[in-house]
Amino acid sequence: MNVFIKKVGRGINRHRMIRPGEKILISVSGGKDSLALCLALQERKKWVPMDYELHGLFIDWREYPAGAENLKALLEFMGSLDIPCRIAEASIYPLTYDKPFNCYICSRNRKRILFQEAERLGLGKVAVGHHLDDIIETTLMNLFFKGEIATMLPVQDFFDGKIKIIRPMCEVEEREILRLMKIYPLPVFDINCPRKPDDQRAFFKDLIRQVKRVNKHVKDNLYNAPWHINRDYLP
Repeated sequence: MNVFIKKVGRGINRHRMIRPGEKILISVSGGKDSLALCLALQERKKWVPMDYELHGLFIDWREYPAGAENLKALLEFMGSLDIPCRIAEASIYPLTYDKPFNCYICSRNRKRILFQEAERLGLGKVAVGHHLDDIIETTLMNLFFKGEIATMLPVQDFFDGKIKIIRPMCEVEEREILRLMKIYPLPVFDINCPRKPDDQRAFFKDLIRQVKRVNKHVKDNLYNAPWHINRDYLP
C-alpha cells in the first residue's frame, strides 16, 4: 500500500493539487477507484506535514439504487477513515433531459450534482478517482470517436477557476489499484449501468494491451503525449 500512496502523492505534488488547510469533496461511486482514492487521501495525511479536510458524496441514482446493504458498508468504510460522507438521491437523467441517454449525459449530470454539493459546503475542489488508464483511454476515445485531441487533465478549472476537479491518481495504473484490493478490503459494489455492455473503454483496454506487447512504454507515451505536442506537424 505504501507504493500506491507514494504514487498518489507524486501526482498531487507534481500538479500542486492540494494546499494546506483546503477542504476537498471526493466523488464516491462505490467502485474500486473512488474507494482507493478515499483511502489514499486520508492515509497520505499521516505522511505529509500538511492537513486538509475531506468530505465524500455518493450519488444514489433513483433508477439504479445501490441498495441498503451496499450503502451501509460504504458509510462504515468512510467512517473508518474518518471521512464524513453524504448520500444524495437523484435522478440519473438531468433536469433538461431531451436527448438519447449516453455516458456523457450521465457524467455531466454527476458533475452538476457534485458542484452543487461543493458549493453547499463551501469547497473549491472535487477529487475524482480517474487513474492513468482512464486518462489514456479517454485520449484515444476522443481521437477515435470525436475527432479531437483532448484528454482528462490532472487539474481542471470550471467556472473561471471557482471550482477545480483534481485527479490525484493520475499517475497510478489500474493494476496497482487491483493489487491494493488484495491486501486491503474495499467494500466495492456496482450499479446495473444500462450502458455497461457497450463500454467503449473495454475495447481500448484490449487495444493498449496488444500494443504493449510491441512497446512496453505505450502507456507512458499516451499519457505524456498531450504535453509534448509537435506543432510543426499540426495544422
